[in-house]
Amino acid sequence: MKERLQEAFYWLNIWTWIRPALWVVTRQDIMGKENVPRNGALIFTCNHFSIGDPPLLLGIFPRRIVWMAKQELFDAPVFGKLYNMGGFIPVRRFEGDLRAIRRSQNALRRGRVLGMFPEGTRSGGHLGRAEPGTALIALRTGAPVLPAAIWGTEHVELPRDLFRRTRVRVRFGEPYRLPNPGRITRESIARGSDEIMRRIAELLPAEYRGEYGATGTPSATAEART
Repeated sequence: MKERLQEAFYWLNIWTWIRPALWVVTRQDIMGKENVPRNGALIFTCNHFSIGDPPLLLGIFPRRIVWMAKQELFDAPVFGKLYNMGGFIPVRRFEGDLRAIRRSQNALRRGRVLGMFPEGTRSGGHLGRAEPGTALIALRTGAPVLPAAIWGTEHVELPRDLFRRTRVRVRFGEPYRLPNPGRITRESIARGSDEIMRRIAELLPAEYRGEYGATGTPSATAEART
């Protein structure tokens, strides 16, 4: 019953205000939407440049997304209730939140789409390095990973741009699976994290790739900091 209520609440919000609001604020160029599997477990990964990324991705994605979101959002008086009612998963970032990992794995076992921003926070218009959580979950579950890239939302400033319909672009890549390492180690998680970010970087214009450079691989400067 709880799952059905969350599903109904999710789509009610998508259709009644999220999609209409997106139409007022943005013009959307969506590429590769045919790459989104129609059913089955899926880890949806994307860069995160702007606070506007989550609602825009919610509005255009054809399936319900179970987002992993920072705990602080759930502590907010109004939006915290909305996130809970939508079935999102709170994460205590940078703490190795085992409860959040278990909940995410359960969502995938039920055939859901798990939404994750691998960097763990907004990166200011250029890709940064991924936190280990996304790769860890992908390696533990073997679920396919769908890469996506979004840009243009970083130029939207409300209320200034309310009716300007700023152009925003979203590109979906092809699903893939991380290679099974046999035993999950820090090294295999690091390799998986770089692969996840490389796949996202390939979908972005070169000027947005940040630490992943023009080739989609981490730059020498980024490697020196690890």
